[in-house]
Amino acid sequence: MRLKKLPHKRYFINQLQKASIITLSIVIFSLALGMFGYMYFFDLSWADGLYNASMILTGMGPVAEAKSLGAKLFGSFYALYSGVAFLTSISVMMTPIYQRYLHKIHIKMYEENGQE
Repeated sequence: MRLKKLPHKRYFINQLQKASIITLSIVIFSLALGMFGYMYFFDLSWADGLYNASMILTGMGPVAEAKSLGAKLFGSFYALYSGVAFLTSISVMMTPIYQRYLHKIHIKMYEENGQE
């Protein structure tokens, strides 16, 4: 088996940039979804909608009280979605770092065993 070398640092930086763009897209989409949902179901201004969406997305909890059934359902589903979106964005951001780390370990393991 022929062992590949570690990709150049520019490749790693490029992968980090792509992951950052995807992560930022997930966060912006999630904030927009929450903001418009809070504006519609909770009858809040855009600033209050953004504030509530930010608080839920970061795991701090809701600010506005849900009075209608629609508001309660939206708040529940948005909170569940936010947990998944947060974990997904962290995973996307960490993937290039984890991949490079595993590649370094793999190369080191084969060098120590005298294989190539």
